[in-house]
Amino acid sequence: MRTPGRSGPVRIGERAARTLVTELARRNDPKPALLVGTAPGDAVLAAAFDALLPGDVLTVVPAAGCTAAELRDHVAAQGQWIADRVRVVDSLAAADPAEVVVVAEPFTGTAEEARTTIDGLAKHLADGAVLAVATPATPGRTEGAAAELERQGALFGVGTDLVLRNKPPVRVYRLRLTPAPVSLAARLAPAYRPSSVPLTRGMHIDSNGVAAAGIALGLAGLARVVRPKSKLWLLPALAAAPVAAFFRDPERDVPEDPSAVVAAADGEVLSVQRLHDERFGDGEWLRVAVFLSVLDVHVNRAPVAGKVVDYFVADGGFANAMKPEAEHNVAAYTVLDTDHGTVVVAQRTGLIARRIVQRAPIGALLARGERFGLIRFGSRTDVYLPAEAADPLVGPGERVVGGSTVIARWR
Repeated sequence: MRTPGRSGPVRIGERAARTLVTELARRNDPKPALLVGTAPGDAVLAAAFDALLPGDVLTVVPAAGCTAAELRDHVAAQGQWIADRVRVVDSLAAADPAEVVVVAEPFTGTAEEARTTIDGLAKHLADGAVLAVATPATPGRTEGAAAELERQGALFGVGTDLVLRNKPPVRVYRLRLTPAPVSLAARLAPAYRPSSVPLTRGMHIDSNGVAAAGIALGLAGLARVVRPKSKLWLLPALAAAPVAAFFRDPERDVPEDPSAVVAAADGEVLSVQRLHDERFGDGEWLRVAVFLSVLDVHVNRAPVAGKVVDYFVADGGFANAMKPEAEHNVAAYTVLDTDHGTVVVAQRTGLIARRIVQRAPIGALLARGERFGLIRFGSRTDVYLPAEAADPLVGPGERVVGGSTVIARWR
């Protein structure tokens, strides 16, 4: 699977490696995992070691050109803690089924080769397991493998990430070939997202912000070249910093209480009301609506742990998100199946907000407080809970913090 590309070899760096082992790192319960095609010194192998928890068992299959003996010596050199949790086998045929399977080598061959490899790995996937694979994201670096993984992602994908900080950039696909139980979501930690670019330990910028700031600086450079005597270039140059700040993505402490429902976004509570909405099923709903001003963090987080079972966009207008008319604005609805029933998160546009980003495909499992999307420039986020199963803990006018503030509690 690792072959020279047309512009040199395709390598998996530290950031892409961490993305590949995301599912291994976020599972908080003891689990069997499988790492295929690795060798001493590989970034993916090091990332897998870092992700191990007590009770985990990681089976490792050597890459071509590497022997099992070499890998065993490398594992032993990591210390007893790693040696107790890592088992090296001679070939994939000797590996048992696992709940997380990671392929360390990027797919760079033909579509048929990629499909054959996935079919072979499927035999080693336990029910509901995730298969993590990578392929070059730049055109011409594969002979069809990238197109095949895109097809597989459309059928079985539960997450995809573009890692630009890799040489060359790669796209990581997480595939789930059989359904996972909803209860598994409660045992997950929020997933690592390379789309969130770290500035400091506690503050990140969403990749949308990096792109927007880059466009602003590009316009400034263009204006400087076209009209060198004008100060017009200062406008986009000065706008770059506040535009990037709009997309800030701070780390949040998510409550561990399993009965807690957290805010899906930062902002001011507009209303807490009981209502009926036949789109989500029979019965009464408890809806907590939160208004996000342009000064608030606009990254949206899952209010509860659950499985994405539906996603749809409703057409409408672009009224001020603080006004009642915003009820009929364009909105994206993410429907979650949870241990307590159906939960819905509505991302609504506003007067200025015209762009909704949703990154959780149907079938994905979201941990409580996990990032799943954002809305650009002023908006509203509503959380719908089964009214008979939850009690609200906030009221109109209160400020909430996405991923941290408990807005309701399961009965």
